[in-house]
Amino acid sequence: MQKDVGKFGISDKRGRVKTSSDPYIPEGGLKEPALCTGCNAVYRNKRWYLDPETFAAAQNNPTVQWVTCPACQKIAQSYPEGIVTLSGEYLWGHEEEIRSILKHEESKAMAKNPLERIIAMNREGDSLIVETTEEKLAEHLGRALHRAHQGDLQVSWTEDHSVCRVTWQRTD
Repeated sequence: MQKDVGKFGISDKRGRVKTSSDPYIPEGGLKEPALCTGCNAVYRNKRWYLDPETFAAAQNNPTVQWVTCPACQKIAQSYPEGIVTLSGEYLWGHEEEIRSILKHEESKAMAKNPLERIIAMNREGDSLIVETTEEKLAEHLGRALHRAHQGDLQVSWTEDHSVCRVTWQRTD
C-alpha cells in the first residue's frame, strides 16, 4: 500500500511536520496554465516562472487561468515573511549603494524564483526596514550586505521557520 505524500517539502512522511507553512501557497497546486494578473508570472509544472515569451503566448489561450500569484498577494496584503532591519551611521552615509545592493540581490533571486521579492523598504527613525515575501530572501539580503560592507549581522528564525528576522548594523 502506497501512502500519498503530496508535494515535495510539504509531506508528513515518517511523522515529520509540514516544512512549508506559507498560507498563500495552495496545498493542491493550481490548474495549469495559470498567469498572474499582477506581475505576469507563469505557473507551469507546479512552479512560478518569469518568462515574457511564454506569458505572451499563453495569455490568448482560452483555457488559461488568471490568478494572483502568492508574492503579489503578500505584497497587496503587506504580509512579510522576512524582515531586515539595517541601522548605524554607516548606513546613511552609504544609503544609495546599500539600496542598490539590495535591489540587485532581489533581481537575482527573482530570476530564480519570482515569488522572492521585496515588499517595502522604509526608513523608520534611524533604521531602514526591508520586508520580503520569502524568509530565505531576507537572510540572503543580510548576508550579501554583510559580505559587501561587513558590520554586525544577526539572523533569527521563528520556531516554525515561518518568519526570518535579520539585523545588520555598522556604526563606523
